[in-house]
Amino acid sequence: MAKNGLVICILVISLLLDQTTSLRSKLKTRKHSKRRVKEKDGDLKSQVEKLWREVNALKEIQALQTVCLRGTKFHKKCYLASEDLKHFHEANEDCISKGGTLVVPRDSDEINALRDYGKRSLPGVNDFWLGINDMATEGKFLDVNGMAVSFLNWDRAQPNGGKKENCVLFSQSAQGKWSDEVCRSSKRYICEFTIP
Repeated sequence: MAKNGLVICILVISLLLDQTTSLRSKLKTRKHSKRRVKEKDGDLKSQVEKLWREVNALKEIQALQTVCLRGTKFHKKCYLASEDLKHFHEANEDCISKGGTLVVPRDSDEINALRDYGKRSLPGVNDFWLGINDMATEGKFLDVNGMAVSFLNWDRAQPNGGKKENCVLFSQSAQGKWSDEVCRSSKRYICEFTIP
């Protein structure tokens, strides 16, 4: 009988050991599968983030194409005129909210393109804001991004406003020449958008 008890005891112990070993291997498998799931989740998360970035980039391109269709395209820029009368800062904020800035002509070809576009899109409008000012330092003209302006197209005797007139206007009647003006004046404006 003692032998039978010992055999039963050994069988129970071996069954317990088998179950413990089996349970340990299941836990290890579960940990590894959790790790794999986490890794897959990380991969999926990065793929989803990448897709969102691509979707947003496509939305930006589509928005630019819409701007170009409504406005006009010149070199690597699109222009979009606004019928609204705004002071310089409001006009620039409006352009920024649309994804651009107030227009900053970089050469005489761009001046000519702006003249033609301004005549078509803002008929009868003589002046509109440019994204250029000397608010920070009198006489040092910067674009709305704070970069020094290398191309200037001043009308005769301009700029002449001193510290009172710090913002720059494009004048149709002066064949695209510029003049300085009080920034709080209400004018129409053209936004520019860089095409990638």
